[in-house]
Amino acid sequence: MSERKPEIGPLVRPGAALRNFRNERGWTLAQVSEKTGLPLSTLSKIETDKTELTIDRLLRISLALDFNIADFFGSPTHQFAPAEASCRRSITRAGEGEKVSSKNGTYFYQAYDILKKAITPIVAEVRARTLEEFGEFHRHDGEEFVFVIEGELAIYTDTYTPAYLKAGDSIFFDSSMGHAYVAVGDQPCRIVSVFASSEKSVVDLLEGHAEAQGAPAGSLEKSGR
Repeated sequence: MSERKPEIGPLVRPGAALRNFRNERGWTLAQVSEKTGLPLSTLSKIETDKTELTIDRLLRISLALDFNIADFFGSPTHQFAPAEASCRRSITRAGEGEKVSSKNGTYFYQAYDILKKAITPIVAEVRARTLEEFGEFHRHDGEEFVFVIEGELAIYTDTYTPAYLKAGDSIFFDSSMGHAYVAVGDQPCRIVSVFASSEKSVVDLLEGHAEAQGAPAGSLEKSGR
């Protein structure tokens, strides 16, 4: 008996979702550009699938326009009523999760079908091998927890000397410190990251460094199920 292969979902077209959302509200591209701080030309390319979304751009658009990230993946916006919030649960199987790739790594967003979460859990493979490759430090309010699953990770901050973590090690820190994740050695580096911060602080963060990420744009695609 042949082993049944998992079905692969269709490629997500986030540009179409953004265009429909904008048209429903009667906004022009220029108005969206003003709200998000992204160049009009960049937004036009996103809507026509001529460029792909980086993580920063995805969050920046979502938070600035109050547009649920889940809608980029085709999840129903009103899947859960407010009264059900205390009873929610979500199971993400191994290899599942919404996949977002950027120059710094590949990120699998867990529990992506639950909207308006207080925390954001991510399983990631860190690809940046130097601080220069990572780019500007991330900095936002709230707290962050990182657990190393495989390989070795260096966490740089603007306050402490680098912390080197091996498989099984973890770190908890205030996200207001500038911080960067860098893989150490030649082996793959995989981590679990859980963070919480206000929407305003994330928007401020993205406006500060999203355009600096300039070089290869990341990709947004639906992972296998």
